[in-house]
Amino acid sequence: MSELRPPARQPVDDPRHGRLAARPRPPGSPAPAGLLPLSAPDGGLLAMVYAPEPAAAGAAYRLVLLLHGAGGSARQGLELLLPVADAHHLLLVAPQAVASSWDLIAGGFGVDVRRIDGLLATVFDGYPVRDVTFGGFSDGASYALSLGLTNGELVDAVLAFSPGFAAPLVTHGRPRIFVSHGVDDRVLPIDVCSRRLVPHLHDLGYEVAYEEFPGGHEIPAPIRQSATTWLTTAP
Repeated sequence: MSELRPPARQPVDDPRHGRLAARPRPPGSPAPAGLLPLSAPDGGLLAMVYAPEPAAAGAAYRLVLLLHGAGGSARQGLELLLPVADAHHLLLVAPQAVASSWDLIAGGFGVDVRRIDGLLATVFDGYPVRDVTFGGFSDGASYALSLGLTNGELVDAVLAFSPGFAAPLVTHGRPRIFVSHGVDDRVLPIDVCSRRLVPHLHDLGYEVAYEEFPGGHEIPAPIRQSATTWLTTAP
């Protein structure tokens, strides 16, 4: 599904609609820098977090929630921007999907939304955060778009690497969007995915930066750098 339609109405805010309640706030229990695994209540992996060393004068981070592709891992999500995190003071938060992919892919917002909401609340309690970005690859890109457009008053930017679709049940705010896609992608073919999705986003009034590249279902280093430059340059 690559078509995005404006919702006919805005239902009451609810996790079943993809709505998130967590918001940045002054940290209550400062958390350490470095690579940190977070455990879920059942003992499994909830997420991987990477926090660069605090900047001079305690400058706040840009938090980037990074969502892995189908069958992927939190560590793979983290790797999407780990090479550039220190240079750009990015606080990376990479959740692990409960199933092989995200709840929306399997039929509707649910358990992953609730886990992400609690995860964000925990991270906001530990780190000073100024801006929030959602990003992902493949199924994770589709989920980042859907969840980001649903929560645009929290999320100011979305990074979608090789997405298949966007399917928010409600929309709030107008986050800016970066989309990239390989012209030879055989997993999520560009003609039925980004080449349809991006014009729909434009038609709905979103600011979209779009880059195609020679290659398949991947994120080449120049695309990562282009996305990072776009993200960290004031709009």
